[in-house]
Amino acid sequence: MTDISTSRGTAIAVRRSDSRAVTRNPWLDSRHSFAFGRHYDPANTHFGLLLVSNDDRVAPGGGFDTHPHRDMEIVTWVLAGELVHTDSTGISGVIRPGVVQRMSAGTGIMHAEMNAAPCSGVHQSFPGDPGTVHFIQMWVIPDTSGITPGYAQIDVTDALATGSLVAIAGGVGSQAAVGIRQNNAVLHGARLPGSGCVQLPSAPWVHLFVTRGTVTLETAGDLAGGDAARIRGCDGLTVSAPAGPAEILVWEMHGSLGR
Repeated sequence: MTDISTSRGTAIAVRRSDSRAVTRNPWLDSRHSFAFGRHYDPANTHFGLLLVSNDDRVAPGGGFDTHPHRDMEIVTWVLAGELVHTDSTGISGVIRPGVVQRMSAGTGIMHAEMNAAPCSGVHQSFPGDPGTVHFIQMWVIPDTSGITPGYAQIDVTDALATGSLVAIAGGVGSQAAVGIRQNNAVLHGARLPGSGCVQLPSAPWVHLFVTRGTVTLETAGDLAGGDAARIRGCDGLTVSAPAGPAEILVWEMHGSLGR
């Protein structure tokens, strides 16, 4: 981790891709930005309101069998392949690149996430297995507990084609593509063309994650795919893509769970 302080009072902690904890099994390669499962680290439990940011690759025929969640806002963003969702409310959906999905666990929900691509019978090493689905899954604490479980997904491909920062999931008033039950958090996405740039939102907590390509974060330097920056007291820093096309996910947060 690299810590940087700017003259504007902004603190930036850069977390490199290879510093993340890793969970592997025959069908899964999962990289955890925060403490998750058996990878417990009391110094790395969250940032702002963001509890989980998992970078998952699931082989054809693999996936997460039916399991429970409660009182959590779960946002999923697919980078490659197709992820099939089913849940105990009877809803099902297929999430592809450019589609944002939100599941509100509320009083309790059971769901499964599977890669429906046919399995060849031989799992190659990740990420080279043809048909692998690659996605980022993020969890934030809701501002209201005990709500009725809910689900939404929407394609934001056209909005991202502008090269600007797009609000893809957020609370009331954020004008995001899909709503979440947390009014102090907004997830933005941007697909930057070569030489493109965006300005990060001003907020007490901003989490920048590079999903693909390489970007340059003002004052912090280059960030490659899988790298992240945890920014406290963000005051409109610029993110650019001088080396070619890149994609980023940005959480703007106006609250925190502490520390």
